[in-house]
Amino acid sequence: MEESTVKTVVYIVSDSIGDTAEFVVKAVASQFNSGHVDMRRKPFVESAEQIEEVFREARDCNAIIAYTLVVPELRKAMEQQALNHSVCTADILGSLMGAFSRVTCQEPRLQAGRVRQMDEAYFRRVAAVEFAVKHDDGKDPRGLNKAEVVLIGISRTSKTPLSMYLAHQGIMVANLPLVPEVEPPEELFWIDPGKIIGLVIDPSQLREIRQERLKALGLDDSANYVSVERIEEELVYARRIMKKIGCTVFDVSNKAVEEVANRIIQLVKGGHAS
Repeated sequence: MEESTVKTVVYIVSDSIGDTAEFVVKAVASQFNSGHVDMRRKPFVESAEQIEEVFREARDCNAIIAYTLVVPELRKAMEQQALNHSVCTADILGSLMGAFSRVTCQEPRLQAGRVRQMDEAYFRRVAAVEFAVKHDDGKDPRGLNKAEVVLIGISRTSKTPLSMYLAHQGIMVANLPLVPEVEPPEELFWIDPGKIIGLVIDPSQLREIRQERLKALGLDDSANYVSVERIEEELVYARRIMKKIGCTVFDVSNKAVEEVANRIIQLVKGGHAS
């Protein structure tokens, strides 16, 4: 059977962007007339008047109206206009939301753009992880000004684990090691001290952590790296830098990464480290 090349007109009406409805329409249209369809998107619909206008346009060209409306007032307006006009409509979300409500015994949130918000959160996390990797352990200090949080501290004070944990929460984090023999990059002193977090730890605990690290690497644990004198020297130096900057200082002794990260998140949300 020869397929018609006449395009069916479909109005995409949404109180958000309308991507969901467009995707469904394309999938269905592909089963008819080789997918020839004239889609006319009407996003961010906010009033019954806008819906009425769409019906007038759709009636004049024998169109279909496919809609993803979650705001109750807009759904009622759509249903009322469907009764008033001889226009085919398709409720993309309604029947499935009803099924979810019956099975879960819960009411939907009725918030427009939930999928887009979830997508944005996902891509923000991906970007944050990429940023944390790029700016781990002092790499590319030119990017410090782009970070939402900058972690500084001596070796083995959980800078990298904290960076990755925070990145998975969508926070852009850079971390920078403090070493007495190496001057910190000048960029560290250019940025807002409110977004810098200094990390310190009990010297004895740090010594144990460093010893375990060396053992894991198959190295001699009698190196200067694990000596109490060296560790105390590094901590004194680090505290001096932190005081010079005027940043917040967290003691990570005997604390899980999640505990410290949650404190940092509270600071970020409170606007003290942003």
